[in-house]
Amino acid sequence: MPPPAAPSRFGKKFLLRIGVFALVAILIAIGKWYFGSSDAETTSVGSCMQNEGTMSTPDLRDVGCSSSDAEFKVVEKFDNTSDGDKCEAVKTSEIAYYQQGKGHNVVLCLKKVK
Repeated sequence: MPPPAAPSRFGKKFLLRIGVFALVAILIAIGKWYFGSSDAETTSVGSCMQNEGTMSTPDLRDVGCSSSDAEFKVVEKFDNTSDGDKCEAVKTSEIAYYQQGKGHNVVLCLKKVK
């Protein structure tokens, strides 16, 4: 009687690789979410931003100033504060945007570019 055929390991190896890949992708996404800073925290004066949310619940993202998506330009930035009234002293400011991040509050003074 011939010996039984060896079980195919291709399927198990393939599934193991897919599982490892998925686990790594999930860990990277969690790391970016947990350790990453928001665009408002990392942006600088002179940068342009797009509101991907609404006016009542804004979600600002950095975009290039030459991009057709650019809606606002950062004219002043105040770190470690939630006092949007600081933008009233900035002559070119039209909008004050406040964001609380991972232990870091920031106020951006914005002007419309469109």
